[in-house]
Amino acid sequence: MPIVDPRTGEPLTSEPQAEAASGAAQGQGAQRDDLILDVDRNNIQQLLETSMQVPVLLDCWAPWCEPCKNLMPVLEKLTREYNGAFLLAKLNIDDNPDIAGQLGVRSVPDVKLISQGGLVDQFQGALPEKQIREWLGKYFPEPEGAQLSPEEEAAAALEAGDAATARRIYEELVQQWPDHAPYRVALARALVADGEPEQAKAMLEALPPEERDAAAARGVRASIEFGEEAPSAEALAALEGRDDSEARYQRALRQVADGQYEAGIEALLALMQADRAYGDDAARKTLLRVFDALGADHPLTVTYRRKLFALLY
Repeated sequence: MPIVDPRTGEPLTSEPQAEAASGAAQGQGAQRDDLILDVDRNNIQQLLETSMQVPVLLDCWAPWCEPCKNLMPVLEKLTREYNGAFLLAKLNIDDNPDIAGQLGVRSVPDVKLISQGGLVDQFQGALPEKQIREWLGKYFPEPEGAQLSPEEEAAAALEAGDAATARRIYEELVQQWPDHAPYRVALARALVADGEPEQAKAMLEALPPEERDAAAARGVRASIEFGEEAPSAEALAALEGRDDSEARYQRALRQVADGQYEAGIEALLALMQADRAYGDDAARKTLLRVFDALGADHPLTVTYRRKLFALLY
């Protein structure tokens, strides 16, 4: 395979012109295929020369490496999406141990960004797509028409109330990256939204201790607890016509459990102002749990934490 400048389609190596012409004759699809190539001792020097004009993403992998198999399709997808901002070169370290040794490869997958013949940056391990996009974003402008990452698709589905789609996407991500705890936490959140709190609990309990006790997992547990504590439809109906603190608190719990977060937060703030002593400061304590469930960066958390602070101080 000739190494070509993906922006022009012109060969950058001394490969036979006939082969290059053959690739060009196949049109745009062939040029896009030329963004991805295998590298070995026969073309490694040419690849370094190519990096003087076009950055190269070098994916060091091995056939026995399962994380490598998960990572490679992601890198290929992003390479085509970036449409010529860089080339993707794939080095099988089993077939080329001498090159791997010269590059300092100790474990795979090992991805190196090479430009102007030198190492710019690198990462080890099968990072999720979102993190790779963030890493690439340090060096390349975002491509036009960039696709949503699976994480973004799942988050958008959850925001739109499509818990089943979010659950399916996170299940696939967990299968691909079983050791990536944030995916398991996200799947637990989708399970709660999809009406499976017991499965969500089991998933959270299986996390490593440091992840099980972190803010993200605490937030999902808080969501589960709200669902368990909130009054049933029958109990809620029995509160009809009542405006005492207990009734207001129970209605707020139901709103939070149903995902009506802003309405529930407003009701808890109003209750805190009207009857701070109710339930040993239950309204304030519950607000903090809602913030935990939403996450520190959620717009509602940011806005209403300020309001709560203003009321307290």
